Amino acid sequence: MSVPNIIERDTAKPSSGYRYAVQDIVDGLKRWELWLSLGYQDIRQRYRRSSVGPFWLTISMGMMIGGLAYLYAGLFGQSLQEYLPYVAAGMIVFNMISTIATEGCHAFVSSGNIILQTKAPFSIYVYQMLWRNVLILAHNMVIYLVLLLLLPINVGFATLLVVPGLFLVLLAGFSTSLLFGALSTRFRDVPPIVASVMQVAFFLSPVFWTPGALRGREIFVNANPFYYMLEIVRMPLLGKVPPLSMWGVAILINLVCALVALAFFARYRHRIPYWI
Repeated sequence: MSVPNIIERDTAKPSSGYRYAVQDIVDGLKRWELWLSLGYQDIRQRYRRSSVGPFWLTISMGMMIGGLAYLYAGLFGQSLQEYLPYVAAGMIVFNMISTIATEGCHAFVSSGNIILQTKAPFSIYVYQMLWRNVLILAHNMVIYLVLLLLLPINVGFATLLVVPGLFLVLLAGFSTSLLFGALSTRFRDVPPIVASVMQVAFFLSPVFWTPGALRGREIFVNANPFYYMLEIVRMPLLGKVPPLSMWGVAILINLVCALVALAFFARYRHRIPYWI
């Protein structure tokens, strides 16, 4: 363990905590070549001796999408041709949101040895995790491209809104990972709690069911933050334009997450090496 590095970080904890926290985030972003390389190496290491590689995730996702779409299309009386793209886009996007939430809790813990031995911005490990999940998303999007060729999905200029929608999702993922990642170094019960919450959120969010099916229970949609983060990406993928109110809620969610995460990170950033 590198004691001098820890002591040096510990001296920077008074009232200037916000300045050091913002500087950490900016410095980590500037080292984009490092976390891009680390995230890519994570994928290569995980599937090093596999002939299919990360496409095993795509195959597994495709099988789950096909099974759920076929089953629930019959239960809900939906046309499989229209229902399959809806489920596919929902599963792909929500899987990314869920994975970022769960892996974000381990962003610092899993890199504990490096943190104790190397003086580097803590935010690098969060950027690394986000980039890794962007790569996985790119592999899963192969399913969407196949459906695009086989089914009449209305693709147009509205599809370009995927870019700002995905940016808002990743921005919220960065804030929550910064918060829960630091919190998990102190309380190791946080990761299983977050994992359990995401499992429940999967069924309470309109991933494979439509909001119109919940007559009298609209609160599961209107008060569900995952619904807004899901739809600002899924709707453009299906050729639809998300309403301005949905964008407003998504931006508000990002602001709240960013303020809470920055306050916690600024207050306890210097404690992360001790807690690890």
